[in-house]
Amino acid sequence: MFAIVPFLAVSLLGSCSGLSLPVQEQSKGSPWPLPESITTSDNALLLVGIDEFRFFSDGVTCTTILDAAFRRYRNIIFYGPPEVSGTDKRTKPPKRKGAGYPGSVSGLTVTVKNCEQYPSLESDESFSLTVESGNASSLTANSIWGALSGLETFSQLAYYDGSGMLVMNKTIISDSPRFPYRGILLDTSRHFIKVPILLQQLDAMAYNKLNVFHWHIVDNQAFPYESISFPSLSEQGAYTPAHVYTQEDVAEVIEYARLRGIRVMPEFDTPGHTFDSWGSIKDLLTPCYTKGQPDGTFGPINPTLNSSYDFLQKFFTEITQVFPDHYIHTGGDEVNFACWKSNPQITEFMMSMGFNTNYSKLEEYYEQKLLNIISDLNSGYAVWQEVIDNNVTVKSDTIVQVWLPKWQEEFAKVTARGFRTVLSSTFYLNRVASPPSYDWESYYKVDLQNFTGTVEQKKLVIGGEACMWGEFADGTNVIPRLWPRASAVAERLWSPQSVLSLDQARMRIAEHRCRMLRRGLQVQPITGPGYCREEF
Repeated sequence: MFAIVPFLAVSLLGSCSGLSLPVQEQSKGSPWPLPESITTSDNALLLVGIDEFRFFSDGVTCTTILDAAFRRYRNIIFYGPPEVSGTDKRTKPPKRKGAGYPGSVSGLTVTVKNCEQYPSLESDESFSLTVESGNASSLTANSIWGALSGLETFSQLAYYDGSGMLVMNKTIISDSPRFPYRGILLDTSRHFIKVPILLQQLDAMAYNKLNVFHWHIVDNQAFPYESISFPSLSEQGAYTPAHVYTQEDVAEVIEYARLRGIRVMPEFDTPGHTFDSWGSIKDLLTPCYTKGQPDGTFGPINPTLNSSYDFLQKFFTEITQVFPDHYIHTGGDEVNFACWKSNPQITEFMMSMGFNTNYSKLEEYYEQKLLNIISDLNSGYAVWQEVIDNNVTVKSDTIVQVWLPKWQEEFAKVTARGFRTVLSSTFYLNRVASPPSYDWESYYKVDLQNFTGTVEQKKLVIGGEACMWGEFADGTNVIPRLWPRASAVAERLWSPQSVLSLDQARMRIAEHRCRMLRRGLQVQPITGPGYCREEF
C-alpha cells in the first residue's frame, strides 16, 4: 500500500521572486465540514464571558464523555487549546463589552437520547443545533457521538468581530455525515511517533469530524507494540526500548480517542511486512535460500507450519482484548513471493497441496486460515484490496481498503461481490506537492461514488481514509504535513455530494486553518498568502 513517491516536484516559481498570489480572504464562523443543512442569520450575538457561559445536559447524561466534552469545549471556545495553563497570556479571553449587539449567547442545552461506551461503524452521528439569544441555544442528538459532532460545530460558529469580541450568528443546523467511515492512517513503524503527538492527531481528527484512527502500528522496520503474550517482539523488534508503545500508552490513546468519538483500529499486516521486526518468534518467518542453501535472510510468515497459526491465534486473541473496536486490520498486501520460491520446504508443501507453482494460492491458503482465526475471535476485519483480488473467501462484513490506481474499476469489482469498501487511492497525503499549496484541491474534487455500478453497489462505499506513511514523517512534521490538507478529505467524507465549490472552500479552509492554529496545532498554510489573528 505504499509507493515510494515522497515528493511530487512541481515547478511553479519561475523566478527567484516567488509567486505573485493574492491574499486569501477568510470566511467568518463557517463550520468545517460544511453541514448538511445550515441557515445563518446576519444577526450576530455576543458570546458572554467564560465565567458566565454554561453548558446544560438534558436527557441521558453520558456523564464521563459529556462532562469531559463540556470542559474541553469551554476552553476551545474561549481560549483556543483544549487544555489551558492559567499563565498562558496568548490565549487569555478578551473582555466582553456587548455594545451594539441585540443579545448574547449565554448557554447551550445538550439533549442526548442514547449513550454508548464506544463508537462503532454503525454509530448515529446526526444532530440538530440552534443558536439563539440567552440560554435558548440547543443541541439534540440521538447518540453521544452526534452530540460530540454538534459541540464541535457549535464551537466553530464562534468568531471575532472587528473589535476583537467573540460572537456567533443566529444559526439553525441539521447535520449527519455522508459516509460512516472517515479515517486517517498513521504509520508509527518507519518512524516512531510519541504519544503526545498521537493525541494531537486525535484532536485534529475531532476538529474535522474524522472518526477512525487506523493505527499502522508495526511493519518490517520496527515492532513498537508491547505485546503481553510475546514481549520479545518489541524487545527485539523495536528500534530501542524507548521506541515502544506500552500497554499504558495504548490504553491512553484508545481512551483519548473514545472521548472524542474516534475508533482506534489497529493494523498488524501479515504475511508480508514482517521481515525483520517479527523475527523474535522462532520459526515464524520463512528462511530464504540462495543456491540451495539458507542465506541468513528471512521473508514473509511461513504459511506451511502449524506453529505459525498457533502463534497468530494467541497473538490476535490478545489484540482483541486490548483494542475494543470490532475491527482489526489484517493487511494482506504486497506479499513478495521470492523468498517462498527459494525455500525447498515451501516448494514441497505446495506440491503436496496441489498448488504447483501458483504462489497466489499459497497466499490465499494463509489468508484463509488467518481470517478464520479472527472470525473465531468474534472480531471483524479490514483488508487491503489484494486479499479480495486473490479470491480469498472472506466474511460478508469485511471492509476492503482500496489503495492501488484504477480505484474505480476496483470499486466496481469489489462492490459487485457485495463487500463494503473504503477509498485511499486518491488520499495518499505522504505524497506532497512542492509547494503543497493546491494538492488539497485534488482531494476535495474526488467523488467516491463516481464509478460504474448500481445504486446498491454505491451504497457499499462506506467512506475513505487519508494515509500518512512514515518513511519521511515523524513527530517533527506529521501534524503540519497532514493538516489542513486532510481537512479537504474530511469535508469530502462528511458533507453532502453537492458541496463542490472550491471558491467557497478556499475561504472556509483558510479560516479553519487559523481555527486549528488557535487551538494549538502547528498546521501549515495551503491557500497562499494570508495571516491568522493568532499565529503559532
